[in-house]
Amino acid sequence: MRRISLRSLALVLGLAATALLLPGWQRAADAPVAKTGHKIDDFALKDAAGKDVSLYGLKDRKAVVVVFLSFDCPNSTNYSPTLIQLHQDYAARGVAFLGICPCDDDAAQVAKHAAEYKLPFPVLRDDKFRAVEALKAEVTPEAFLLDGEYRLRYRGRIDNGFAGRLKKNLQITHHDLKKALDEVLAGKEVSEPVTQAVGCSIIRESTAKATDGKVTYHRDVLPILQNHCQSCHRPGEVGPFSLMTYKQAVNWAADIKDFTHSKRMPPWKPADGLSFRDERKLTEQQIATLAAWVAAGTPEGNAADAPPAKQFTKGWQLGEPDLVLSVDADFTLGASGRDLFRCFVLPTNLTEDKYVTALEVRPGNPRVVHHTLNFIDTAGRGRKLEETEKARAKKEGEPDSGPGYSMSMGVGFAPNGALGGWAPGQMARHLPDGSGYLLPKGSDVVVQVHYHRNGRVEKDRVQIGLYFAKQPVTHRFQAVVLPGRFLLMPAGVEDFKVTGNVTIDQDCDLHSVMPHMHLLGKTIKVTMTPPDGKAETVIDIKEWDYNWQETYFFKEPLKIKAGTKFNVEARYDNSAKNPNNPNNPPKLVHFGEQTTDEMCFIFFGATSDKPGRIRMKFGF
Repeated sequence: MRRISLRSLALVLGLAATALLLPGWQRAADAPVAKTGHKIDDFALKDAAGKDVSLYGLKDRKAVVVVFLSFDCPNSTNYSPTLIQLHQDYAARGVAFLGICPCDDDAAQVAKHAAEYKLPFPVLRDDKFRAVEALKAEVTPEAFLLDGEYRLRYRGRIDNGFAGRLKKNLQITHHDLKKALDEVLAGKEVSEPVTQAVGCSIIRESTAKATDGKVTYHRDVLPILQNHCQSCHRPGEVGPFSLMTYKQAVNWAADIKDFTHSKRMPPWKPADGLSFRDERKLTEQQIATLAAWVAAGTPEGNAADAPPAKQFTKGWQLGEPDLVLSVDADFTLGASGRDLFRCFVLPTNLTEDKYVTALEVRPGNPRVVHHTLNFIDTAGRGRKLEETEKARAKKEGEPDSGPGYSMSMGVGFAPNGALGGWAPGQMARHLPDGSGYLLPKGSDVVVQVHYHRNGRVEKDRVQIGLYFAKQPVTHRFQAVVLPGRFLLMPAGVEDFKVTGNVTIDQDCDLHSVMPHMHLLGKTIKVTMTPPDGKAETVIDIKEWDYNWQETYFFKEPLKIKAGTKFNVEARYDNSAKNPNNPNNPPKLVHFGEQTTDEMCFIFFGATSDKPGRIRMKFGF
């Protein structure tokens, strides 16, 4: 298993509106000035038909909303449903809406993107930054509300739906643009005329762009992006934008520097512990190279110095599977709302037991699939839940439809086993020689898919490829569970501590570890103490992220002696200061399976030379 909740992405680069000023490249406004109360100068942009559309051409309007958008910025696209609803609510009241896209796409491409997101108002390209300069726009999305005389009455965020790029607030409590609209239409002063917009910085090329330097894109930066970023940040993949070209890298240069320096990207949560396979970490030298490139003005260098384009595997990574399971129809994911956990039942129709030594998950639409968890059902319980979902009357306005059933945590029943999971960037791999997951005959595979929405209606159809053992399986791959023990988590506590321990009572091999908490988790650490040795850190995650949980495979199996003790210590924040707290004000939280409940578990993947379940004793 890998990430338990965004993907998503996250996945996931981002900065708030205060992006770094790059030498040779600049933000649209060097010093943000809120000109509220001042009349905005006219500007004109061409639409897809080549016709001029001017600000002052929007006549006989009580108000005009100008919103700066980017179809490459996830914060911006996520606001499409909100903007559609605002237009629906206010157009008949004399409010005109105008979208501005400060980008290099041609006008036809901008119009095509706007149609894909079903935006009902004009969206125009601003490649010369005329509108940006007129309004001193800084980020996308950023909204500007003008009255009927084109005086600026409000500028800033649409609402407080985001705390940062790709970081949604669980609750929207301030509808700033809507409130400002109501006040202007009522002839009142806007009570809060300036708010801080959160999104992607508007950056445009200056005349002093560097072309060469000690560190250049083609020679030094591109190899890092190819090997550590492009697997997700390329067209059609889960990354919210691409990093395939020089121009794309420059557009996101400030973010690249900031997020690699803070080690939030590439996404790798363990801060300490044992060595794991496929560690998505940059060396200090690589981080310094990226920072030096940004500081030097993002010099391009000589294209002849570039390495060959990275070739990404197409099709099944391990060759044709022995069995391919697929959802029988497309699932439709609505444009807006909270993330969705959808379970799909995939009958195997096996006539005999099989051991699975590898599996690969292939989402039909990686843009919206954050991760999957894959379980075994031998009693048809998933089928019954799916039938119940089919029989349920669809509520008006419900955005999601198609096969499967929705379940916020787990699959709605205690499964008979698990088959790991998938998340972007995960490589398909075989289990250790002689080991496998037991898949009983006649069983179903139930896949829980975590979907994150991107502002438009999307479709997906997940496939799973299973690879069966060709040689005798002598070791059944099984789980060893270490629980953290608590019943209640008091409201308002910023640092609630949970501990637990388990002692392994027989020799075995551990191959993987997966920590699991919910939204209130802050840190989690696992240590092991051999019967004749000192405690050693297995894994230590100092910045827990519910949206980025995964299974970590050790570089070498851990040879565990009978009597080895494992301890977990986890800390939670159930205060109002925690932006991930689903309750405002905070509430007493119980141990439970719902996302708004909490839990603490460590799952180890293990094998043993002895038959049956691995013996263990739980501490209190």
